[in-house]
Amino acid sequence: MPGLIGYMVKSAASLAIALFLTAAGMPISAAEVPEPDGMWTGPMRGDTPATLEGAIVLDLPALEALIAEKPILLDVGPLDKKPEDFPADRLWLPTHRTISGAVWFPGGGAAVFDQAKEEAFFRRLEELTQGDQARAIRTFCHPQCWASWNAGKRLVMKGYTGVHWFPGGIDKWQETHETVAVEPDAVWALARAK
Repeated sequence: MPGLIGYMVKSAASLAIALFLTAAGMPISAAEVPEPDGMWTGPMRGDTPATLEGAIVLDLPALEALIAEKPILLDVGPLDKKPEDFPADRLWLPTHRTISGAVWFPGGGAAVFDQAKEEAFFRRLEELTQGDQARAIRTFCHPQCWASWNAGKRLVMKGYTGVHWFPGGIDKWQETHETVAVEPDAVWALARAK
């Protein structure tokens, strides 16, 4: 029993140090970032865990190998924000580039949704999966982005079993592949606007 208590104390101390460093904005390695019990509610940019319980974590070669299966590629990267110093006389036309065939749910990795957005998120995923919760879904955004981790976690918590998380995101994909310009998913965009 003393060994178990010592292990628990050591684990709690490690978690406290990791949380302190994260709160202080100090980087720690992804291998040391513990998974939260639920959704991540802290800053969306920062080191993420190396794991996502209930999902498979993919690197680039693994994603490349699985693309032929025509999975649902769920990009939850954010909308670009207009810079404050952007000239008022110029038209703001941001372009979001992603993996070919992906659906883009900007804001789809937020920790908290109101009830309408939560329902819209899962209604749209049910349409995309044709009601098959085992259908392969790959979530991604950018490196060090909790949004794609949260989207994967949300799906796992809802009972989806084919969830894969690609933490390298669009940036890693672009190292060896072309990307395409996309608009936000129309159904998701309508839900976000409400």
